[in-house]
Amino acid sequence: MKQKMNRVSVVSLSGVSKTFEEKEVLRGITFDIKQGEIISLLGPSGCGKTTILRLIAGFELPDEGVISVKGKPVAGMGFSIPPDKRSVGMVFQDYALFPHMTVAKNVLYGLKGFDRERQKKILSGMLSLSGLSGYENRYPHQLSGGEQQRVAVARALAPCPNALLLDEPFSNLDADMRARMRTDVLNILRKARTTAILVTHDREEAFSLGDRVGVLNYGHLEQLDAPEVLYHQPKTPFVARFVGHADFITGEVINRKVVTSLGSFSLLSPLQEKKCMVMIRPDDIDLAADDDGSAVLVDRTFLGSENIIKLRLASGEIVRSVQPSTNVYLAGQRLRVSANLDHVVVFPLNKIEEHQHK
Repeated sequence: MKQKMNRVSVVSLSGVSKTFEEKEVLRGITFDIKQGEIISLLGPSGCGKTTILRLIAGFELPDEGVISVKGKPVAGMGFSIPPDKRSVGMVFQDYALFPHMTVAKNVLYGLKGFDRERQKKILSGMLSLSGLSGYENRYPHQLSGGEQQRVAVARALAPCPNALLLDEPFSNLDADMRARMRTDVLNILRKARTTAILVTHDREEAFSLGDRVGVLNYGHLEQLDAPEVLYHQPKTPFVARFVGHADFITGEVINRKVVTSLGSFSLLSPLQEKKCMVMIRPDDIDLAADDDGSAVLVDRTFLGSENIIKLRLASGEIVRSVQPSTNVYLAGQRLRVSANLDHVVVFPLNKIEEHQHK
């Protein structure tokens, strides 16, 4: 269950932009992260996700805008507080553990200014929190990938940072281990009441871990919302496609209704244009075998638990339908199609054209 947020901002970005060698990597990024909240930043490679983490951590400086931690500016307007003074922890993609140090020494690395008794207490707490009690004398090469990751998280949390930054922390793990480690790391972060920002290109990862998910595209934050809102109410065609399978069919506005090849539905808010594009997801399209059906099966992709059926409608438009793996239809078969039009999203034609030219 997602955390309920209070109003204390731990990390704030306001109008943050960054350029590398005349290439604009980030443009006007603005968002706050609340105490105890976990935000996932989702997007394709090169969209600026990791650059945001590096700017917050202090490894890079913003060209424009201000970054604040706990209400105190740490970068912007020509100044920057050093990384070790920001009280921000970071878990790197490759964990960056010291191979010549034991688990205990790795976890305690950032606590050199603490007295021995306090170090011992923190170490015990971190090992218990991360499920590593009894591992303190082992070296990184004696640990599994998942255990190494938990050591990296424990080390980052040991100094009690205001926020924790995680840069694609599961990318080096196989699929089964990734799923287990998502659960383990989420439990650690929740128990520690940690404020965290996670970078990933994996939608499932972003949705399962984030209280809110931000979708980036070419350095622009297109939408930051709860996972359910992103999926059902995407603000742009890019967000619609990136967070799940999405098909687009043409619509015509007639008397405050949108008429499509899959049926018609009422507009919730006025639309200036007469022509529009309607996004519909495959899980909102159902079908049945019917020799008189208006749709023809073009292709079927078997994914184990489900089939993705590609259909050509009478209009010539292509849509997909998710069906149970036991529902097998044949190429060229005629089908009757019905759609749940309560979940569709309407986009003006110009938004679709903007997306296609990006």
